[in-house]
Amino acid sequence: MMQRPFRPEEYSLKETTPHLGGAAVGDKHTTTYDLVEQMQYLYVRVVKAKELPSKDITGSCDPYVEVKLGNYKGTTQHFEKKTNPEWNQVFAFSKERIQASVVEIIVKDKDFVKDDYIGRVLFDLNEVPKRVPPDSPLAPQWYRLEERNGHKVKGELMLAVWMGTQADEAFPEAWHSDAASIPGDGLASIRSKVYLTPKLWYLRVNVIEAQDLIPNDKTRFPEVYVKAMLGNQALRTRVSPSRTLNPMWNEDLMFVAAEPFEEHLILSVEDRIAPGKDDVIGRTVISLQHVPRRMDYKMLNSQWYNLEKHIIVDGEQKKETKFSSRIHLRVCLEGGYHVLDESTHYSSDLRPTAKQLWKQNIGVLELGILTAQGLLPMKTKDGRGTTDPYCVAKYGQKWVRTRTIIDSFTPKWNEQYTWEVHDPCTVITIGVFDNCHLNGGEKANGARDTRIGKVRIRLSTLETDRVYTHSYPLIVLTPGGVKKMGEVQLAVRFTCSSLINMMHLYSQPLLPKMHYIHPLSVIQVDNLRRQATNIVSTRLSRAEPPLRKEIVEYMLDVDSHMWSMRKSKANFFRIMGVLSPLIAVARWFDQICHWRNPLTTILIHILFVILVLYPELILPTIFLYLFLIGVWYYRWRPRQPPHMDTRLSHAETAHPDELDEEFDTFPTCRAPDIVRMRYDRLRSVAGRIQTVVGDLATQGERLQSLLSWRDPRATALFVTFCFIAAIVLYVTPFRVVVFLAGLYTLRHPRFRHKMPSVPLNFFRRLPARTDSML
Repeated sequence: MMQRPFRPEEYSLKETTPHLGGAAVGDKHTTTYDLVEQMQYLYVRVVKAKELPSKDITGSCDPYVEVKLGNYKGTTQHFEKKTNPEWNQVFAFSKERIQASVVEIIVKDKDFVKDDYIGRVLFDLNEVPKRVPPDSPLAPQWYRLEERNGHKVKGELMLAVWMGTQADEAFPEAWHSDAASIPGDGLASIRSKVYLTPKLWYLRVNVIEAQDLIPNDKTRFPEVYVKAMLGNQALRTRVSPSRTLNPMWNEDLMFVAAEPFEEHLILSVEDRIAPGKDDVIGRTVISLQHVPRRMDYKMLNSQWYNLEKHIIVDGEQKKETKFSSRIHLRVCLEGGYHVLDESTHYSSDLRPTAKQLWKQNIGVLELGILTAQGLLPMKTKDGRGTTDPYCVAKYGQKWVRTRTIIDSFTPKWNEQYTWEVHDPCTVITIGVFDNCHLNGGEKANGARDTRIGKVRIRLSTLETDRVYTHSYPLIVLTPGGVKKMGEVQLAVRFTCSSLINMMHLYSQPLLPKMHYIHPLSVIQVDNLRRQATNIVSTRLSRAEPPLRKEIVEYMLDVDSHMWSMRKSKANFFRIMGVLSPLIAVARWFDQICHWRNPLTTILIHILFVILVLYPELILPTIFLYLFLIGVWYYRWRPRQPPHMDTRLSHAETAHPDELDEEFDTFPTCRAPDIVRMRYDRLRSVAGRIQTVVGDLATQGERLQSLLSWRDPRATALFVTFCFIAAIVLYVTPFRVVVFLAGLYTLRHPRFRHKMPSVPLNFFRRLPARTDSML
């Protein structure tokens, strides 16, 4: 199938002009929701009822309330045998969908055959009061129930009815008219929520030594190591080099722990009897609640822990009481590090774990999630395509989730959220997803919410106090190629409280100082990040409603480290893009040296002579030149925040097999012939890289051989040259040397020849260690 031609505007950022704040002239404004379009809602709060009459033969009453507005109907839960029930439930009806002039609140008695009518309360919508926060909530009042003919009946209902906006405090927990088709058990999964990342700590376990071990096999010297477990994290030390009953290790093991500390640290001393066969000598369990916490790298006191011997008696595991072995440990929770749970390239938080080390915030980030347009159908329902979209935004420790808009390709959320900013060089991530857990989908077939697209915005690219309103393309990469899933409209504002403090941050280290005083290895950081993301996704998936594992992993870019030929190409061309200015300068200088433009070359000669005569002007000239370039480029500074770039990512030009390889599982699940073909392709690419690395090593070894006497004649020539050069440079003024060298470099092509120069010929003849390679 032929692909349609690529159109750059499809994937470009579009500036929009929404009516933010949304209040009409004369209405009371609210400043808390000024980054979204105001949406009007009719709110009905059903609080409680009293003195309800019984309708059953048994004399009992099982009441519930039904709120009707036109074709929309919402119901509360029913209570069995209760005449004074309390519901305290809010119903919200979108004003743009209201087609009635009266809202009807009916009290009914639940019955097996047909529910009995008890009474109702009517409200004319023209008489409903308006309420805009920060006004206090409208106080509910008692209303006497009446029959359909208007006669009063026994029983009263406490209600509050008002017109408001999505800024109302009742909005997040309210029943919404557009979710009328969702059953009661699915309502929790469509509401907007705010989540907090659990507080993460690095746990350092310094295994020092053990004493008086009693191995089961006393005929041999034990090969002892320590295995430590925290939840599903397991690490172990190397086998102790001192094969005695008092082994030593002095080795650090690092874990990620999350508050509240639910798991215990379990350490076991094990003896390797044979490959794949280990014998547990002793075990100790440490509660993290009692582990000391430190904010810097001051040495903490170590502690001895008794090892418990577990024996099996009559098929049951029991502790052996008379057991004297012990282990020497230094265990602490590290508060001076920042626990990396997201990619370092687009982190949203860089603060240390310990709150005592946090600095004052420098500003506030406000995000308005407005609408989406052109979303594609993500699933099929009743024979037609449908999408139930919601947004998730993550910055720092705070995650937000908008409500789910049922069955809409152009959803309107108009929800606004705020974060404190502690560092401008951070990134906020906004993802759009399709909710696949409606209508009892919680337990059905292990359904997963589908990703629609993601947007990242780096705060340092935003001007302060400016509202950015743009429509961002939602782009995903699929095995079939790059695909636009729609657009999401956002409003972003970064407000700075102290410009001086923010400027000062640019001179500070990006991470807390413990990362530099006592750095972790690259492998440790990678393993700890994987454990941190696993803990975060597990904890958030246990919330109600859950923020599911697939959502958290997509937002945190869990699989960003996986191999991809496409990403490798993109990174190569990024490097070439960085080096291209240097290459352009080299080409320009080559043109100057070859007198392609005589006038420019003469001007360069004059500038060169001035700088030789007045060398103190060199650095001022360079910095003045950079200043002028910066001022000149200010006219063309970016006016829009950056967004996903399909050209930069090489998403459009990727070969289908490369994309199939990128989306392959790890370990692979493809056929052997496909794996063999990809392996051969990887070998050819690696062969070229190997050649380039070998050439670089060769040039470096030639430099080393200048003084190594590997080639005695070449080294003798070089040493003699250095001696003569030292005498000449000593008796000749430095300016004269630089002047003559510059004139020689800029000499006219008439005095040049195409053969390589003498120094280059000499360098290429120097030996390298390639002769010794197998």
